[in-house]
Amino acid sequence: MEMVCIVCPNGCRLSVEQKEGEIVVSGNKCKRGESFAVNELTNPTRSVTTSVKTTVAGYPVVSVKTDGEIPKSKIFDLMTLCNNIVVDKPLPIGSTLAVNLFGTGVRLITTTEMEKENE
Repeated sequence: MEMVCIVCPNGCRLSVEQKEGEIVVSGNKCKRGESFAVNELTNPTRSVTTSVKTTVAGYPVVSVKTDGEIPKSKIFDLMTLCNNIVVDKPLPIGSTLAVNLFGTGVRLITTTEMEKENE
């Protein structure tokens, strides 16, 4: 199997084979490439950035991200969760909107500094 490592800017082209129950990786310029390939085959994870709706004037949406990686298989579940979140007040950057996503300990946090509404 061929894949491109996305861990660092090198973008190494990896060749991955399974031999006698072990995963053998070649083409990596650093150890991180080997770890990436093994994780990608056994438990792929991703950080996710997206946006959620708000009812705050001037902010139809607010940008959010996971503060760690979640299983790749849970990305669509996360997007369903995000589609159901509506922020109803101005929040500072880094505010938590969801905790322990899918039992991973990862949070969904805001990445925009929302200014308070003019009163």
